[in-house]
Amino acid sequence: MDVNPIVLSIPIFALLIIIEVIIQWLSNRKLYRLNDAVTNINCGITQQVSGIFLKLFALGIYQFIFENFAVWQISTNWYTLIILFIATDFAYYWAHRMSHEINLFWSGHVVHHQSEDYNLSVALRQSSFQVIWTSIFYFPLAIIGFNTIDFALMAALTTLYQFWIHTELIGKLGFIEYIFVTPSHHRVHHGRDPKYIDKNHGGAFIIWDKLFGTYQQEEERPTYGVTTPINSWNPVWANFVNFKVMGSEMKQIPSFVDKIKYIFYKPGWLPKEMGGYRPAPAIDTNHAKYTTVVNQKLNAYILFQFIAILGFTTWFLFNQAHLDMAPKIISALLIMVTAVTNGGLFEMKPWTQWAEKLRLMIVLGIGAALGFFEMAEMWVLIIVANYYIISKIWLTIALKKQSND
Repeated sequence: MDVNPIVLSIPIFALLIIIEVIIQWLSNRKLYRLNDAVTNINCGITQQVSGIFLKLFALGIYQFIFENFAVWQISTNWYTLIILFIATDFAYYWAHRMSHEINLFWSGHVVHHQSEDYNLSVALRQSSFQVIWTSIFYFPLAIIGFNTIDFALMAALTTLYQFWIHTELIGKLGFIEYIFVTPSHHRVHHGRDPKYIDKNHGGAFIIWDKLFGTYQQEEERPTYGVTTPINSWNPVWANFVNFKVMGSEMKQIPSFVDKIKYIFYKPGWLPKEMGGYRPAPAIDTNHAKYTTVVNQKLNAYILFQFIAILGFTTWFLFNQAHLDMAPKIISALLIMVTAVTNGGLFEMKPWTQWAEKLRLMIVLGIGAALGFFEMAEMWVLIIVANYYIISKIWLTIALKKQSND
């Protein structure tokens, strides 16, 4: 399978997000903020691009286990696929639950919970490193005898199911809530209220939470986000911030044994001599969501760059299987650098102006190199040249307006 179902669904994701934004405007509700939504999707872009390399590693191990240790060879038909879908969701439940209950795994999952909003863009906010820790929970399916292609398809469908549950526009759904995960269930999961934390881990089926004691009904409206806000629009930093916290706290733990415990115990754990377990704090009603303010021209410029890189990323994900390693790595780095500079522009970091100008020059240089070596058609070079000229003029005007403000 050259292109996975998640990549094929990108146009559908975009359409549904646009519809939710329109409903927000028509209903006079505040569901989206540009900086948060762009960061959410940039995290998803970063995850999909890095996943080209990491997911192949995980699926490679799955295939190795299947080829060498499978007890049976389960055939592919409608009922075995249904069984596999249920089994994959069961494995997902435990992978997801352990991602909340093991500190190291939480560092690979926390990205998904960092947004303080709750809308369809949050569904796309995914960690680049989570696959490293969670893939081991699916390996028993290979031992049972489910082949790699069928597993990859069912895992993708489990992920796709979870897109629609990231919304506040859909209320409770009656009898459906007894079996399937719904937006109401998942709103609870994203809440940082003490009673909501570490609840409702199911992907498609809520029955796992009800069976294993992690179910919580939605009562008051959740307060979204993590207990220690990231306060940044940088999608790459979002993937590393919790590892930095872990490293800092581990330096303060004197015992080697306790250091190991800290890695694999529940987030918030510390040795008794350092105060012991730190439960989730009560919600601060005076807490304001993290935000930054830039002028409309700069917001529009960032949105333009975001749309451009989203289009290029879509092309890249559809065609990366046919690219050599060098252009594949260059493309991936360019996408990630653009995502980072988008966040930096939202925050107006001191390094942002020269970094963005350098990025535009690199894009122009790549276009010139493609033309020099006759590796691209003329229309590609025209697009690159016009993109550079428009971006350079627009950026100059926007930054001048920002400095005057």
